[in-house]
Amino acid sequence: MSSLTIRNLDDQLKAMLRLQAARHGCSMEQEARDILRRAIQLQSAGVGFAQKINQRFAGMNADELPIPKRRTARLPVIPKD
Repeated sequence: MSSLTIRNLDDQLKAMLRLQAARHGCSMEQEARDILRRAIQLQSAGVGFAQKINQRFAGMNADELPIPKRRTARLPVIPKD
């Protein structure tokens, strides 16, 4: 397992990290590892929401999908006095 030293960390940032770690019930080291892991995973995914949807339905031919018939709109209910 490797280690990493971060120098010149802003005091306010360190205090915020300490508070966040306390809220999550873990050490500052664990919190920093979790933050780094999430940041790298998000960056490596590199796929936005629209791109994920596009990839999901890429194999479907939209021209072959059945289009349901429209129904007439329902009239609003008018309360009686």
